[in-house]
Amino acid sequence: MNSSIITRDKNLATLIHLSVFTKFIFPLGNFFFPLLLWIFRKEEDGFVDHHGKNALNFQISIFLYSVLLVLLGLAGIVCSAIYLDHQISLHTFPEFAIDDLQGAMSAIIFVAVFGSLLLALFILEIFAVISASIKANEGELYNYPLCINFIRTNKTNHQSKNGQFNNNKENQTL
Repeated sequence: MNSSIITRDKNLATLIHLSVFTKFIFPLGNFFFPLLLWIFRKEEDGFVDHHGKNALNFQISIFLYSVLLVLLGLAGIVCSAIYLDHQISLHTFPEFAIDDLQGAMSAIIFVAVFGSLLLALFILEIFAVISASIKANEGELYNYPLCINFIRTNKTNHQSKNGQFNNNKENQTL
């Protein structure tokens, strides 16, 4: 068994997970960089293939959850504005007068709840990516929480050419 191959695969799987943080530097970097790293090694190693698919599936899932929350939040704001009977003018500086304090508080609470949900989703993403990176560096498989499998993962076959993850009888010692 060649330990440099095992270390290289662990490092690549860890790098795939950590590369999603490039979204803070490059727009859509959380999709492109893990995809590029995964494509080059997906056929050669089942370990890297599993981690690459899971990282991409999680990023797509988080993106869809964020879009859904933003759309629901905007719909709620529009409904609150209609409820409060505001006339939104198209001037440069529209003036708003809130006569109904109870309606205004419900709108503020609504925005706070959806803002908190978006913050919780962001914290979940940070925590899950760091956990996946640690598991990949330790040579373990990891499945993200709340992840929709857009790219199917082979649950029964995580074979690796380096032999560490193969189910050979010679590797199974007590």
